Amino acid sequence: MDSTTAFVIVSVMMLANGSVLGLLHRDLPVNLRPAALSWQAGTLLVAAGCVVFAFEGHMSLPVTVTFSNGAFLLGLTAYVWALERFYGQRPTLLHLIPAFIGTFCVFWFSTFHPNTKIRIIIVAIAWVWLMGAAVRTLLAHPDSALSRRMLTFILIAAIVFTAARVLFYIFLPMPPDFKITDNSSWMNLATPLFMTILPVVGATAFVLMCSDQIRRKWEHAASTDYLTGLANRRTLTETGTGQFRLAAERSARLAVAVLDIDAFKAINDTYGHEFGDQALIHVAGRLQAGTRKMDLVARSGGEEFVVLLNDLDQREAEAAAERLRLSVEADPFRMGTTTVPITVSVGVAIHQTGDGSFADIMRRADKALYRAKSEGRNRVELAA
Repeated sequence: MDSTTAFVIVSVMMLANGSVLGLLHRDLPVNLRPAALSWQAGTLLVAAGCVVFAFEGHMSLPVTVTFSNGAFLLGLTAYVWALERFYGQRPTLLHLIPAFIGTFCVFWFSTFHPNTKIRIIIVAIAWVWLMGAAVRTLLAHPDSALSRRMLTFILIAAIVFTAARVLFYIFLPMPPDFKITDNSSWMNLATPLFMTILPVVGATAFVLMCSDQIRRKWEHAASTDYLTGLANRRTLTETGTGQFRLAAERSARLAVAVLDIDAFKAINDTYGHEFGDQALIHVAGRLQAGTRKMDLVARSGGEEFVVLLNDLDQREAEAAAERLRLSVEADPFRMGTTTVPITVSVGVAIHQTGDGSFADIMRRADKALYRAKSEGRNRVELAA
């Protein structure tokens, strides 16, 4: 197989891949569609560049190398923009600079001062610049997704290949009529074959990144309270059960504080449900600000919150609950011109040897909460 045939085959693969991505983008969430369209545009531009390369013998050299390299560089630019859009950033127009400079230099050194080696060096610098920008974007948003690491590896491999390719051509004796689409060098055949990795395998990795993000958002939605952003009852139960098991098996300390906003129904009835929702968000913020990273703050329903306090004994747990109560009381809720003081009642229970499950600790904390309510509210009570 000669390099011209390789460019044709590669172009067909890229066009097919870009078409599939175009069909898939309709099923993506709205926030991911611009990124998918940018990646599709990049794939189609790279494919167009390969098509022009394949028909180099049917067009003049300046036209062939200018349009093919220009399309390829714009395709790489579109890939960078796709990743920026994927992570919620505005596309950086400065990424057009290497594409424009590279295309102009290719035109200049093919029309006025023909020099194949200089063209290869300049294009390689532009490729590395753009692929490096894509790598930096990926590394700036680390996560556990295998697809992100795979795409990062593909880009780094492409950078290494580009550097090796330019070094190969620098030391390769080139006749005046040298073409990268003939069979005079094994690198001429290796180039189109390697070029399929980013548009084809890279596109697969990008689609998997989209899938991973959708999955993470669904998992987050399933584990998070929609209003306050705190953990929901499901997450509370799962985490609490795990921490209870740890406390039972390793004698770790675990405390549970159940908090309820005092007279919340009156707030809703007086100021409306929107005001009440914002008040819940306000209290959630105070509780998060008053706890440690190792603690879990959850909204268990309505105006009730639960805090899992790790590694605290009874005295320390009571003091922590009191700090939370004071934190809420010290910061009245304000919305517009309306200011409403908010207080919470708190029931605290400590893991005991007689507890058979996390639900047992919760029941004792609930009883302590009811006692705090019945004895005047805005207070902390310890479970028996």
